[in-house]
Amino acid sequence: MTRPIYLDHSATTRVAPEVVAAMEPYMGDRFGNPSSLHALGREARAAVEHSRETIAMHLGANTKEIVFTAGATEANNLALIGAAFASEERRHIITTAIEHHAVLHTAQWLQSQGFPVTVLDVDAAGRVDVDAVRQALREDTLLVSIMAGNNEIGTLQPIQEIGTMCRERGVLFHTDAVQAFGKVPLPMDSVDLLSVSAHKLHGPKGVGFLYVRRGVKLVPLLHGGGHEGGRRSGTENVPSIVGLGAATEIAFSEMEKLATRLRGFRARLIEGVAGIPGTRLNGHPTESLPHIANFSFEAIEGEGLVLKLDELGVAVSTGSACSSPDLEPSHVLRAIGVPMSTIHGSLRVSTGRGTTPEEIEAFLEHLPGAVEALRAFSPFKVGDRRVH
Repeated sequence: MTRPIYLDHSATTRVAPEVVAAMEPYMGDRFGNPSSLHALGREARAAVEHSRETIAMHLGANTKEIVFTAGATEANNLALIGAAFASEERRHIITTAIEHHAVLHTAQWLQSQGFPVTVLDVDAAGRVDVDAVRQALREDTLLVSIMAGNNEIGTLQPIQEIGTMCRERGVLFHTDAVQAFGKVPLPMDSVDLLSVSAHKLHGPKGVGFLYVRRGVKLVPLLHGGGHEGGRRSGTENVPSIVGLGAATEIAFSEMEKLATRLRGFRARLIEGVAGIPGTRLNGHPTESLPHIANFSFEAIEGEGLVLKLDELGVAVSTGSACSSPDLEPSHVLRAIGVPMSTIHGSLRVSTGRGTTPEEIEAFLEHLPGAVEALRAFSPFKVGDRRVH
């Protein structure tokens, strides 16, 4: 089978060979429990702490501020729920309409538990207005959660300005940095809580971390042996934590050079797709993560386009992989006002470390024909306002 052209790096990434090599000993002879006192346990503990040190160094953080989790969903839940239940006075939470469901659904659950939640709108490019955040702040505001860069459309948020404003008001600021970590610089001086997942940066699935600024109080979600400084009980996933550390090292060593290359791919994708009638770019044209480009096509279904391109050996997606079985229109595209005539015809193209110029050109060669083939069977035509 010919290896597909993989342009779905926002969904997940191939584990880098260097990461596999780093993990392998801890799935074999170095199998100790890091809480054990004997040599095998001490060896495992040293590996966990080395990864913690690597991550902390690249974030400019203290090692005690890194809490390993089973991924970003857990990290987001720990940030929001942990902070909410640790607060005795402040209860109000602010977020935006385009957050990942791991944040939005957590905020909705907290609302059902009596915590007031404000969900802010964004503009047509997917950016939240700093003044809107300022106006939403209340005396009882506990936490603001706004992602660094959107996972569907790539738009970057002004998190430094928002975080600084929150700090001045004594409000915690959390950012879901899953798509941004290792790809763009992060203003850690403005952040109190930050969530990351390894499998978005060529690490293994099932591991991530939550950065918790020193002094921030969290009620743990998991109770047991008091691991991770009492903030996340459960025997550490040593091989995956080692992989996360290795992936972080690679990502930060390559970040500037890789971001430049990926921005070039994004510019070429925007240029190439623009020639297809009835298309639009979703998200900010320039203030974006380097690796994500999202388009909508009139008179077709995005799922059909994904399957058609898959037949041609190209792997892309319609949006968030976490909600791909859900045929409801993307909440992100709805929030930025994409017309119903095109909202179902969305396509997310996301590049990565292994993407080549030849793959970009091959995708752009396949795409017009795939769109035309689907439109040939559509009961609607480009420009038909009845398309829904």
